[in-house]
Amino acid sequence: METTPAGFDAATGVNSKDVVIDATTGATVRLYLPPLEGAAATKLPFLVFFHGGYFIVGSAAEPMYHRYVKSLVARARVVAVSVEYRLAPEHPLPAAYDDSWAALKWAVSRADPWLSDHGDLSRVFLVGVSTGDNIVHNMAVAVGVSGLPTIEPARLEGVIELHPSFSSEHKMDVEDEEFWRANNNRWKVIFPGATGGADDPRINPTVDGAPSLMKLAGQRLLVCMASEDPRAPRARDYCDAVRASGWRGEAEWFESEGEGHGFFVLNPSTPFSDWLSRTLSSQQLRQARGKRFKFSPARSSLPSASGATGAFGPLDVWGNGGSPSGVVD
Repeated sequence: METTPAGFDAATGVNSKDVVIDATTGATVRLYLPPLEGAAATKLPFLVFFHGGYFIVGSAAEPMYHRYVKSLVARARVVAVSVEYRLAPEHPLPAAYDDSWAALKWAVSRADPWLSDHGDLSRVFLVGVSTGDNIVHNMAVAVGVSGLPTIEPARLEGVIELHPSFSSEHKMDVEDEEFWRANNNRWKVIFPGATGGADDPRINPTVDGAPSLMKLAGQRLLVCMASEDPRAPRARDYCDAVRASGWRGEAEWFESEGEGHGFFVLNPSTPFSDWLSRTLSSQQLRQARGKRFKFSPARSSLPSASGATGAFGPLDVWGNGGSPSGVVD
């Protein structure tokens, strides 16, 4: 697999470095720091990122993920920790969950000066792509149960799942059967010890007997999906289940019409990526209205940051004639 070395990027002003967080296992993370001119003393939102790759491939150093996180850091002005975790089949699940939990605990301990000097623990975001979102969900459940162990109180502000990957032993009527079967076969390789196969609660968070979704940590959940992604029906079901659970936070659904899985990682300059960056950096995070939104890629731009603001930034303007295709329900 091709990798990109960490270091200073002159084009964006973002600096990055790899840090060993466990000398015994060799576990590492990649840290990112945005330009600090005129704001060196300002504490910045704290983003913990989990890459995708079906738990079989992928790396924090993979060019497309390095490029994507770097672009988020530059545009959103956040400090980021991109987590490296062990991969199947050599290291089947739950190895990646264990590594991710260890990395999250290390991150909020702010053991590195970049994090202690510039990271705001009151604004922690978990962000994942594809199977990285599966990790994000399970980390949010773990935080909801155990809290974030750190020397000072940390607050999980938001959970952002970008094209999440879940499954079940039972196909939804609206799911593509060929994809569903192939997806479940992959889970058998990734997690051979799963309880109940694809109905293990770590794979299917809405299955009977799974931890209550009320236990999710965080104040806000944003589930983003592409209309052409076969994972969309189950992701939507997950978002609806969180809303129906009595969870005290605000859950929102964001759908990109006419796009496929992970399109924004391959092209970080999309309007969606720009919107997400402004969402993370918004200082006007208010209570959401529980709406759903669609974005049509045919539009040339997203609404500006001015105007009404939803739980994750400039969302609610869309219900008032903004650029994208508006409110679904």
